[in-house]
Amino acid sequence: MSKIGKKLIEIPKNINIVIEDKLIKVKGPKGELQFEVPRELKIIIENGRLSVVPVANSKKTPALWGTARAVIANMVLGADKGFEKKLEIEGVGFKAQIQDKDLVLNIGFSHPVVFKIPEGVNVSVLKNTITVNGASIELVGQTAANIRALKKPEPYKGKGIRYVGEVIKKKAGKKVAGTTA
Repeated sequence: MSKIGKKLIEIPKNINIVIEDKLIKVKGPKGELQFEVPRELKIIIENGRLSVVPVANSKKTPALWGTARAVIANMVLGADKGFEKKLEIEGVGFKAQIQDKDLVLNIGFSHPVVFKIPEGVNVSVLKNTITVNGASIELVGQTAANIRALKKPEPYKGKGIRYVGEVIKKKAGKKVAGTTA
């Protein structure tokens, strides 16, 4: 039995859910998302609540049950309120700007790095903070990770792109390490 799979999902008033065969579509003010439910599971909507129920009894059913329920809950939350990730740029001369539908980053290379913003995600820049938001938690998280991967924070001075609040463990340089030995 799956502890997460058993939980009911409350459906807010402004969310519209349509189930077509094994495809569930969630539509709300922040966007429209869809998910293909595994054949081992069934979706039931009653009294403003959604439940995921196992139909087949296989070895992978408990894992699919909890995962599908979590994905659907994130879809409902994302279509209603949306998700957001913030990144900060650290370094002398490092900056970001939006041009057309691209994020242009000057992050210490000999040329500016152009990052194509995927559909379904909004990216905004304010000083040295990049904000990624959208309805899909998966797409927002992956986009933020891809932006961070362009220039990961280095461990000596901490220059690079990091999540807001992320702590970078700094290493001692050669001079400091040489004098303590």
